[in-house]
Amino acid sequence: MSRTPLLLLPGLLCDARLWRDQVAGLGAAATPVVADLTLDESVSAMAERALAAMDAAGATRFALAGLSMGGYVAFEVMRRAPERVERLALLDTSARPDTPEQSRQRRGLMSLTRTGQFRGVTPRLIPRLLHAENQAGPLAEEVIAMAGRVGKEAFLRQQAAILGRPDSRPDLAGIAVPALVAVGEADVLTPPDLAREMAEGIPGARLQVLPGCAHLPPMERPGEVTALLRDWLG
Repeated sequence: MSRTPLLLLPGLLCDARLWRDQVAGLGAAATPVVADLTLDESVSAMAERALAAMDAAGATRFALAGLSMGGYVAFEVMRRAPERVERLALLDTSARPDTPEQSRQRRGLMSLTRTGQFRGVTPRLIPRLLHAENQAGPLAEEVIAMAGRVGKEAFLRQQAAILGRPDSRPDLAGIAVPALVAVGEADVLTPPDLAREMAEGIPGARLQVLPGCAHLPPMERPGEVTALLRDWLG
């Protein structure tokens, strides 16, 4: 079986650790590249950097998977280079832009960050990211450490990019590649209703709700997510 080039897009305050187990577990099914989404302050620039990474890998066409903010960037890649994407996976994300209240909260976090009052992912924020079964122990510590590696300046750039993202709902009907939409059953940040909206909008898309997960299924249930992606890769 030939390996499929696979572009993996991390979420806010996430690095390659998010996809570590999938990179290791997909084996002969894929040649993964994890994009660096910490350097730019717009989803358009993030998408260009991700496409450049695939150029550097010699991948003219590739499968595309993004989680949360990575999903926003995936939509931008689809707008910019649809002819290069063979299949699309959207995990724990949304096609919608922020509501006014979400934008207000996001700007508030940015202000706190600039004054040193927001310190990334703290134990207090873990319940918004991980299922109740996963909130104590090494996994929570890994999520906190991952956010620490991304750091304050990258967090500000990422938040600016998220604030400026377009509404991707008008693009759903035009997505003409095999699509997987997956979400943790307990995700409170991008809940299953938003996943259902995307799956219903993309022709032929498959919806998968993942038990025992909240917002970070690739870390919370790595084996299940790896198997799901292997099946999606065909």
